[in-house]
Amino acid sequence: MSPPASNANVQAMDRRLRILIADDHPIIRKAVRSTLERHPRFEVCGEAEDGIDALEKIDQLKPDLVVLDVSMPYKDGLAVATELSRSSAPVKSVVLTMHNSAEMAAAVKRSGAKGFVVKSHAARDLLRAIDAILEGGVFFSE
Repeated sequence: MSPPASNANVQAMDRRLRILIADDHPIIRKAVRSTLERHPRFEVCGEAEDGIDALEKIDQLKPDLVVLDVSMPYKDGLAVATELSRSSAPVKSVVLTMHNSAEMAAAVKRSGAKGFVVKSHAARDLLRAIDAILEGGVFFSE
């Protein structure tokens, strides 16, 4: 018999997870949105094209999770993740990047993001990362 779910986990299961996508490339935002919207438990509540826009939309839209590109104008994804991890905002972040290196993974961990997904593995890993984060864990691509 499994232990009872916490109130926070029960609430999360009773409603759709609100996700904001922040990437400066419209085609990437569209692909991520398409991937996420195929799953009934996810709702894409908005999109942002740079780090400043992401922070403004996080404040306005109150997503549960934000998918952040590392390389964005004005404020990069690592800076946004760091700001979120230091704030009282309950939003979690997963970083989506084309940079597949141990140095980048370490930088993502330092930022406070809960996930690191390499764009070349996004089709396989993004949903796994979100599931791990929802369960209170972390996910870092290999």
